[in-house]
Amino acid sequence: MANTAHPIRKQTEQSSAQPGRTLRFIKLAEVRSLTTISTSEIYRRIAAGRFPKQVMLGPKSAVWIEAEVIAWCDSLVALRAEAA
Repeated sequence: MANTAHPIRKQTEQSSAQPGRTLRFIKLAEVRSLTTISTSEIYRRIAAGRFPKQVMLGPKSAVWIEAEVIAWCDSLVALRAEAA
């Protein structure tokens, strides 16, 4: 049987932002769940350059790269640790 791996999935796994981690797209609901901030606040922070930008898969389909959102959360924790 021929290799049936999805070409986009294979490419994203190889071009992962962090070694050993697969690139995963997440929708707005999961971004809200991970960050606990509202949709409007997410978009305000994107506009201000203080939150990872979304990736447009189509004219009405926006996703975020999970590793970037998690890194953003980790950076806030690091700031708290530095302030202590």
